[in-house]
Amino acid sequence: MDLTWLASAGAFAVSMSATPGPNNAMLTASGATWGFRRTVPHMLGITLGFPAMVVIVALGAGEAFRAQPWLHEALRWIGAAYLLWLAWCIAMARPDAAADEAGGRPFSLMQAGLFQWVNPKAWAVALGAVVTFTSQAGLLVEAAVLALIFLAVTPPVAMFWTLVGVGAARVLRTRSARRWFNRAMAALLVASLVPTLL
Repeated sequence: MDLTWLASAGAFAVSMSATPGPNNAMLTASGATWGFRRTVPHMLGITLGFPAMVVIVALGAGEAFRAQPWLHEALRWIGAAYLLWLAWCIAMARPDAAADEAGGRPFSLMQAGLFQWVNPKAWAVALGAVVTFTSQAGLLVEAAVLALIFLAVTPPVAMFWTLVGVGAARVLRTRSARRWFNRAMAALLVASLVPTLL
């Protein structure tokens, strides 16, 4: 590891974290529906959950998938089905306080952390990071540094996408406009699956 490696890994982490995907679409929808403060556990779950996933993939999940490719394929389709269900929930969410009474609530820290394991983009990024930025000799140290890089990059990115949702909710003052925003976020979530599944 040298400065070139750190710069390259940092650029990878920023580009993968900041681009639209399931996490960012869901943070935006949560910010619009629940506000910034109530979305903080969701942001923290992603911030802690994804770096943990990178380390666990480096420790062996990636090798298990190489030995049993059907496991990865099955998880990919299960994750896609779960994301489609979440997109449906986002599209149908009631963008007002009555959503609380209907039983809706933002993701908890644990839910957001565990969500990484069914998020196809998270798997693609984690596997790509481990394969691209680690060597056999320094696997654990390099994976730990990668996890720290993602730990540093993810909070500002998560805050940005949440604030986009909060800002949209302030601009979209009618319930009808917020419903259409939720539907757009649901469509973005579905669209984010296409590159991963193809």
